[in-house]
Amino acid sequence: MHRIVQVKPLKNYRLWLKFSDGVEGNVDLSHLAGKGVFAAWKDAKFFKSVFIDPESQTVAWEGGIDLCPDTSYAEILGVDHLSTLRQEVARASKEWYTSMTQSI
Repeated sequence: MHRIVQVKPLKNYRLWLKFSDGVEGNVDLSHLAGKGVFAAWKDAKFFKSVFIDPESQTVAWEGGIDLCPDTSYAEILGVDHLSTLRQEVARASKEWYTSMTQSI
């Protein structure tokens, strides 16, 4: 999991994020604004109250609203997050299968 070290709220439901490995950039959250738990963001002051949760290292808002840092990291890099996860699962499965068949 990627660790967020800085966050700044921007206009139009965007955040600037910096990660522990130096990667930084903007994420656009406008597609979430007003939907479900993200309805609270309609209050601009609430959206601007974003913080880094010290326990989970996610960007968060009061009331238990938070975002996956890996998804934000992938968006900044322009990488399809689901494709990346599939590749990681395939790699881990292959390593597990190899280790199991070698021990037989």
